[in-house]
Amino acid sequence: MKRREMLSHTALLGAAAAASVGMPARASAQAAPSGESTLDRVRKTGVLRMGVIVGQAPYFTKNLAEGTWSGACLSMAADIAQKLNAKVQTVETTWGNQILDLQSNKIDLAFAVNPTPERALMVDFATPILVHSFTAVTRKGFPKPATWQDLNKPEVRISVDMGSSHELIARRYAPRANILAFKTRDEAVLAVATGRADCNVVLAILALPMLKKNPALAEIAIPHPILTLPTNIAVRQESDKRWRDFLSVWADYNRSMAQTRDWFLQGLAELDVQEDDIPSEVQF
Repeated sequence: MKRREMLSHTALLGAAAAASVGMPARASAQAAPSGESTLDRVRKTGVLRMGVIVGQAPYFTKNLAEGTWSGACLSMAADIAQKLNAKVQTVETTWGNQILDLQSNKIDLAFAVNPTPERALMVDFATPILVHSFTAVTRKGFPKPATWQDLNKPEVRISVDMGSSHELIARRYAPRANILAFKTRDEAVLAVATGRADCNVVLAILALPMLKKNPALAEIAIPHPILTLPTNIAVRQESDKRWRDFLSVWADYNRSMAQTRDWFLQGLAELDVQEDDIPSEVQF
């Protein structure tokens, strides 16, 4: 009995020793940072690096003569920076490159990114800054569509910018239509303005300046069922989630106070789109 008790006691001591050795190792692995967190870096350097994209008003507007930037996302970045005692540094990028720029630590946040399951494997997302609707901007003489089924006909020509969420929605909800995919959004809009297409499927916030800028276009329709898409801030994936969580609280607060809407109205005003120009069915 004594021998069995001694062996059992020795085994328990061995297990406890193994556990005591293993526990710090696991805790250390969980706590070990991959590098300085974004929040700590912004606070330490006083610089907030944001991605900016040419030709994407009202999100980003570049004054080509002066090289300065404005727009709704610049206003939002300035507000975030102010809360961190930092200043904004703009880094020119593209829709296609901004995720890579986040991953390679060239920027600290990317505005106006639509979350998808594929993107969520590469970056983190704060809560939405905006949720807006898909619209159909029509040519003159084309009847305003009330539903997506009104567009889902072989004789209807829908223009979209290739590879965008606009193309995805058009192909899913109007698969029988003649869908014309163009390399850029400007080309897709021009197709409607010149009568080569009947309408352009595009998000509401982008449709408003299009309609103001192009008198050849007719009107904005929001076909039923109403389809919406969130627009979020994307950040690097980090074990320290304080940066993402701070931006989520910031986004929720400003959206609930309608401050985000005001920033977008200011961005639209730079494009000569006033609040009275916005159809009542267009919400953001």
